[in-house]
Amino acid sequence: MSEPLTLSLGQKFELERMTRAIDATGDPQALRGLAKQLLQAWQSQKAATQWVMRQQLGAPSSFLGGMTTMPEPSEPQGFDVL
Repeated sequence: MSEPLTLSLGQKFELERMTRAIDATGDPQALRGLAKQLLQAWQSQKAATQWVMRQQLGAPSSFLGGMTTMPEPSEPQGFDVL
């Protein structure tokens, strides 16, 4: 059986840092910007995961969302809300 998914110490640290930044932000415009960046990161991660799965399984591109190439990683977006 596979091992449960766990976050690294660095990921846990980043998660806590971002949680605190969100909690400290009272500006709705800034929160909307954060939400959009998080949605973009989430969808990019899903696309990358699907690409890796297809590469390992040798599945056709129609499987797992139809991507045929690995998307270019975007530059990480900082959350300058503090």
